[in-house]
Amino acid sequence: MTTATEARSGKGHRDENFPVASHLIHPRHRGPILDFYHFVRAGDDVADNAGLSPEKKVALLDGLADALTGKGPDDPEAAPLRRSLAERGLPPRHALELLDAFRMDAHKSRYESWDELAHYCRYSAVPVGRFVLDVHGEDPGRTWATSDAICTALQVINHLQDCGKDYQNVDRVYLPRETLEKHGARIEDLGAERATPALRAVIGELAQRCLDLLEEGRPLPDLIDDTRLAMEIAAIHRLAVLLARGLTVRDPLSEKVHHGKAAFAFTALAAAATALARRPFRRRLHPALRGARP
Repeated sequence: MTTATEARSGKGHRDENFPVASHLIHPRHRGPILDFYHFVRAGDDVADNAGLSPEKKVALLDGLADALTGKGPDDPEAAPLRRSLAERGLPPRHALELLDAFRMDAHKSRYESWDELAHYCRYSAVPVGRFVLDVHGEDPGRTWATSDAICTALQVINHLQDCGKDYQNVDRVYLPRETLEKHGARIEDLGAERATPALRAVIGELAQRCLDLLEEGRPLPDLIDDTRLAMEIAAIHRLAVLLARGLTVRDPLSEKVHHGKAAFAFTALAAAATALARRPFRRRLHPALRGARP
């Protein structure tokens, strides 16, 4: 296996747990976001490929980085994003930070503490939200902090939903050792058909931390100037809250935590509609917006 393309899993943006550039996003912005997603997906597939050594994974990730920045040969996985960044005058920073997260995945499979996991999320999740905001021309000073909180929560929710598969398929455990030990849980519990009470307590505690982060990020739709993006983020936020609540009471090893398609669509549309209804009042709700675009 000599290229990132050969490592592709076949997974696409429609297979993700949360919407990726849904049709709520204006068509002029969907292209760059999807180019970003496909580049990141290629890197993620390299990091998750069980047939590659850590050294080979890093070499392929380095090749993607060099292709994106023009320091190395072109790569079909990087070319569309490189063009989009050039057209928008955007730097490759966020995509390169995600490659840093995948390099971590190539060598690291255990996390000691919540702070260590949050550091990983700073590179594996936070850049996604920042890129989407940059594509829309949003004010970083006003939006990045709340976006970072939401993105970190989304990443940890994904880890909790997939904790059994991550352990069994790639021997990767994102549940912090300190939290496992606090509740008397063992890493090996992740290989069972059902979670033990101790593991359920670990998952419940981490899900509650996600709910705290989502509460921190709740103002974000009101802080965004682009109405369609505000609706998209409101939908994602509401879906994340429901999933995190579900993880406080359900067992991801034996139960499906994710919403069905109908419930998924209804919840997302209801949240988007609520965000739209709030638009006329957002300056009253958030004084810092009084100088923002209508």
